[in-house]
Amino acid sequence: MKALLTRDRSVHALRIMVSIAMMAHGFQRVYFGTVAGFGGFLNSKGFLIGVPLAWGITLFELLAGFALLLNYFTRWISMIWAAQLVVGIILVHVQNGWYVVGPSTGGVEYSLLLIVSLGVLYAHSATEKN
Repeated sequence: MKALLTRDRSVHALRIMVSIAMMAHGFQRVYFGTVAGFGGFLNSKGFLIGVPLAWGITLFELLAGFALLLNYFTRWISMIWAAQLVVGIILVHVQNGWYVVGPSTGGVEYSLLLIVSLGVLYAHSATEKN
């Protein structure tokens, strides 16, 4: 009997879930019209072109999330998004502690989980035979 959850199926499930989470980040900014506010936040942190940068990040999350869903450019997307998450941790989450919800809010746990997940996707895509 073939195992329901093989190593490859598990990684594909992880890739699909990470891509959905990635696209959701970008989609909610567009849907709720908060890209400009995100750009203002980036400006307040010292970035000179906050709004264009916010649009770039948002479009990356949407387009790269879709590419990741289809298993294209997985290594590049994983590296870039992990770097983006590290910047988010430094700018926002580290001062809020560990928890996203619970004893504190807005902490690093979700971002770190995504970074580790992206590392798994990166490593797996490096070993896949295309």
